[in-house]
Amino acid sequence: MLGIVTQAKQVQARLKSLVRLNIELAKVEGRRKAIALGIALALVGLAAVLALYALGFLFAAAAVGIAEELPLWASLLIVAAALLLFAVIAVLVASRFAKKVSPPSEAVEETKRTVETVRSHA
Repeated sequence: MLGIVTQAKQVQARLKSLVRLNIELAKVEGRRKAIALGIALALVGLAAVLALYALGFLFAAAAVGIAEELPLWASLLIVAAALLLFAVIAVLVASRFAKKVSPPSEAVEETKRTVETVRSHA
């Protein structure tokens, strides 16, 4: 009888340890995904700022194009196009980081496997 009690306490201690490890895994995974979300949001902000500057350059290029000769407004259009290109690149990179954001699936799967293992050995 004493052996069963000892084994039950050992199983309980192991289960507590597994629960703590699963919680820690969820925290680590959540931290990693929060960082990816932060980077994605920063890059979207950068893209928005670059697009706003590009819009300003496009309006300036149109005004200068009407008032001046070709070289000045053409150069302003080139600058605006380059800013828009950088904005598109930032959005594409941000979308890659944003795809990494999801619930902590690794921790959930590990918890499910632990429960199944405990049930099968009970």
